[in-house]
Amino acid sequence: MKSIQTPTADEVQQVQRLIRCRLCSNDVPPKIHGYDDERRHLLSVMSRAVSHGESNSLLIVGPRGSGKTMLLNSVLDELKSLGNVEENLITVRLNGLMHTDDRISVKSITCQMKLENVVGDRVFGSLAENLQFLLDTLKSGDKESKAVLFVLDEFDLFAHHKNQTLLYNLFDVAQSAQATVCVVGLTARMDVTELLEKRVKSRFSHRQIQLFPSFTFDDYCQIFCDYLLLPPNLCGIDHNYLKQWNEQVMTIRQEPAVIDALKRQYNLDSNIQSLRSFMLLPVCRIDENQPCLQASEFINSYKLVHATDSKAAMMHGISVLELCLIVAMKHLTEIYANEPFNFEMIFREYQKFCQLRAASQLFDKCIVLKAFEHLCALELVQPVSDSMNTKTQKEYRLMNKRHNKMSSKKLRQQRQILWRLP
Repeated sequence: MKSIQTPTADEVQQVQRLIRCRLCSNDVPPKIHGYDDERRHLLSVMSRAVSHGESNSLLIVGPRGSGKTMLLNSVLDELKSLGNVEENLITVRLNGLMHTDDRISVKSITCQMKLENVVGDRVFGSLAENLQFLLDTLKSGDKESKAVLFVLDEFDLFAHHKNQTLLYNLFDVAQSAQATVCVVGLTARMDVTELLEKRVKSRFSHRQIQLFPSFTFDDYCQIFCDYLLLPPNLCGIDHNYLKQWNEQVMTIRQEPAVIDALKRQYNLDSNIQSLRSFMLLPVCRIDENQPCLQASEFINSYKLVHATDSKAAMMHGISVLELCLIVAMKHLTEIYANEPFNFEMIFREYQKFCQLRAASQLFDKCIVLKAFEHLCALELVQPVSDSMNTKTQKEYRLMNKRHNKMSSKKLRQQRQILWRLP
């Protein structure tokens, strides 16, 4: 393996900062793989809105981490590089997790469209008046006005707003062509159109771009290299160092141990976000004494990411009270030979434990019940499947510890053997 020419500390920090920015931010990667048709479709819709004043609405649907935001940002970057698009396009971004109702959404739209000066000293008494002013402002434009792109991230959450007023008005403006408006929704729900009211659904164009990662392992390895390779003419860094860095990346790419780690990562989860997490640790280990990537760091990163059990990772964030309840449940399963239990049995076991250990604090029953419900939400225990069990009060519902199918099969076999004994 070739030794890299010793760079300065500033050059190492600049390289590390650049790659970490690629891995940790939503910036568009150097090249997008596997979405050529979807990208052309989205580019066609958005370019017609900017150049020809054609209003439209569409949804980008795909699982989390499939590249919905990345695809949209790459199309926006290409549009801005064409010419006067940046001057003729206003982008308004809304997120369903932040803009939880229409009032907050309309206020954010007003700020992003820089209409505060137009509002002036006007006082709007209700959401309807504020929204009406915003709609009148949009409809007052003509074909020569700027196009407005509305990006609705977590689109399915906007469908839970009261009467879906915001979605109805945005789709209505886009359908009536009173102003150049393009509404793009991003969601992970495949049935999102079923959440829309009838009047909202009738004004939606029903255009959908469905993203499902379909790249091969060779594409996956190419994405791995694209994130790590540096342009040869990067400003402020020695040309020889950049050349040797890229050669080092390609050498690591050919290492059998790294290929094996990438193949395991690809088979477990081909998500690009998981690949970024896999590459982040080796990049963070770069410093002045170790100015290049090491193949061993990628092996350690894979072991660190996948060696931790998911249930064990949950245990790190629970409280002392919840940990006591887990010990009580474990004790009950050992006493009653894995028979179901309920909250009252767990609470009595918890009281016995606190009486034996005077240093332990005995919480009220309502607090202990809340902690038990949190353990149920984490799926550390599961309810017994019984129609009568669902009608029982939650304190007396039968629960059981979660186990895999193989253990339950062995448990049934052991019970059958015990029942046959005289």
